[in-house]
Amino acid sequence: MGATAMYRSRVRGCLLGGAVGDALGYAIEFTSLDRIRATHGRHGVTGYVPGAHGTLGLISDDTQMTLFTVEALITAHAREREKGIGGAWSVLLREAYERWLETQSKPAPGDSATSGLLAEPWLYSRRAPGNACLSGVAQSYAPDPWLPLDGKPGRVNPDSKGCGTVMRSAPFGLVNTADGAFEMAARGAQITHGHPTGYYAAGALAAIVAHLVAGDSLEGSVLRALRLLERHPAHEETSAALRQALDLAAEGSPTAEKVESLGAGWVAEEALAIGVYSALVARDVKAALLLAVNHSGDSDSTGSICGNLLGARYGDHGLPHSWVQQVEGRAAIAALADDLAAECVQG
Repeated sequence: MGATAMYRSRVRGCLLGGAVGDALGYAIEFTSLDRIRATHGRHGVTGYVPGAHGTLGLISDDTQMTLFTVEALITAHAREREKGIGGAWSVLLREAYERWLETQSKPAPGDSATSGLLAEPWLYSRRAPGNACLSGVAQSYAPDPWLPLDGKPGRVNPDSKGCGTVMRSAPFGLVNTADGAFEMAARGAQITHGHPTGYYAAGALAAIVAHLVAGDSLEGSVLRALRLLERHPAHEETSAALRQALDLAAEGSPTAEKVESLGAGWVAEEALAIGVYSALVARDVKAALLLAVNHSGDSDSTGSICGNLLGARYGDHGLPHSWVQQVEGRAAIAALADDLAAECVQG
């Protein structure tokens, strides 16, 4: 496979893998491990659980916000390529999240929504979005792309480090170097969450994805992201979570109880650690995704992060075919991934 084809496959894999992990976990989010096992057997869920009206593969706000992130990055890249206008991505990202917020308050596209993600009826579903994401986007603040990342609380929801930062940030790693992806993701996270751990976890995921897209191993990508993290003040909480995930993965013998020792995933560094641990320790992609969702916490976010990582590492052909085929919005997600890859290949 040539370099361009491999890049396209990894972009597709990252976005589709994230959607698959999200859909596996969405039906059991807020459910305890004991209840999951009592309902689905001692191994927990082993595939999609039917949602409303028996529908399989429903995605949550995690995939919704990830796709709006992609839409903003496509526009920003095209504008910079065609007009040489850099730095506009932060405003375009805020505007994209405002469009996502519109889908959370309306039942269907309006007459003016004739193109882009706003024209996709399946996105007009409210799937337990985080309060900080909702309130942060409503404040309509675009971060300054030029200010240093100094580890101080951001202007919006300064005490919040919910996983809503990290679950939407993988796309930054598809369009930039690890350093650039880290900075973009960390700044983009501050649109909704101001706690340094929240925005550094977002940056770390994006950096890991960038290294994976460049062909690095998963463990090597995490270690390189850690070195990048450690350049920034107030990185300690995020770095400690990633190191705990690496150490736990080195022990082998994955279990749901080990997943839960990393936390519940409601906050950013825990969600990142669970996603990384699951991707590192499991014997194959399918086992990793199931490990990432079968626990008592934020199963869709941890599943989504694990899927982003595995898809970026192995490409879309490395994902379980039947799960990809059944995931909600598959065709639209694949088309958006191809648009992003095509735009970035143009330089």
